[in-house]
Amino acid sequence: MTVNHASFRQGHNSGQYALSGIRPQIQDLHTENIALLAMRARELGNVIPLWYGEGDVVTPKFIRDAAAAALDEGKTFYIPNMRGLDPLNVALSEYQTALHGCPIGIERTTVAPGGMQALYIALEMLVDVGTNVVYVAPQWPNIHNAIHLIGGEPRPVALDFDTDFRLDLDKLFARCDARTRAIFLSTPSNPTGWTASLEEMQALLDFSRKTGIWILSDEVYGRLYFDGPVAPSILQIAGDDDRVISINSFSKAWAMTGWRIGWLTHPTGVAAHLGAMTQYINSGTSGMVQAGAVAAIRQGEPLVAEIRDRAKTGLDLAYERLPSIPGMILPDKPKGGMYAFFALEGEPDSRAACARILEAARVGLAPGYLFGDSSKAFLRMCVFRDKDQIATALDRMVDALS
Repeated sequence: MTVNHASFRQGHNSGQYALSGIRPQIQDLHTENIALLAMRARELGNVIPLWYGEGDVVTPKFIRDAAAAALDEGKTFYIPNMRGLDPLNVALSEYQTALHGCPIGIERTTVAPGGMQALYIALEMLVDVGTNVVYVAPQWPNIHNAIHLIGGEPRPVALDFDTDFRLDLDKLFARCDARTRAIFLSTPSNPTGWTASLEEMQALLDFSRKTGIWILSDEVYGRLYFDGPVAPSILQIAGDDDRVISINSFSKAWAMTGWRIGWLTHPTGVAAHLGAMTQYINSGTSGMVQAGAVAAIRQGEPLVAEIRDRAKTGLDLAYERLPSIPGMILPDKPKGGMYAFFALEGEPDSRAACARILEAARVGLAPGYLFGDSSKAFLRMCVFRDKDQIATALDRMVDALS
């Protein structure tokens, strides 16, 4: 069939004509975010922005120096190993082996330009049009949208909530069917701070072994865990032949959000294919950035402890002051992460609640509807900031809402 494009264009403006020619999954992508609130914050001035999942710690000098040295040494060329340079893969192998108490070889890691890129590569490897991914909600909106972007069906399963968030494994497993390629969870979770227990991880692994469904575990906040050096991890119990992938990033625990470097830990059997995908998707992660990451792994344990303490201090402050606000619905204190996630009685619309708090208290919070239907009434507050700034924000909120 011949299409008369010139005739077709006559009935459409240029923007509509171009848009009509792209994939439906791209046309349908959710683009709503906190941009309107941020624009209003700029107009108001003197706003404490606690809506982004990012702290206020500049990447320490020892990491910056390592990257600068690599740059000075002329490490500005293409990366010969798509899955990561040997110094970083060796460092990650030794780090994860010691952290989780089981051997994780260098052939099981693939470096990527950011945790989001690592996640996308994993999904691209597994998900076809017509298949689905079941994920634990509330959830970082990038997960839903990445599944949709690839052509899969995102299937959220909400955590139960009374005074705390809890995972109903039977409900999660019931949402899986013959077209389910993976179960996705983040632990500790963004935004709730919910953390899977090792028993829950074992149940997920047993289900995977029975059904062949992959487990994708986002463990980016795993070192921001307040009951030990690391949150329970699927890597502590999974073998090299299990259908398990852990996603991680240097962004949070090493204060490297702008560096864009993360990694996947995966079965050895898919290493070559992940290397090939990396070649075609991003052609490897910058050598100078990898040099900074090596320094972070090798020398960064005091930094990780400092960042974890900073997040916990902010969370403790939030849990001391937020109950003073009338109608506050505050879940049990989470065991990890960098967020307080709460609701206000009688205010089901988090978008409106965030706008009201912005105007009255000059504090910027993220509305929970961005994280899915199950959290439409909730508000997310990033507590990984200077404790005096968090204290000021909380004082403003208590004064404005009391």
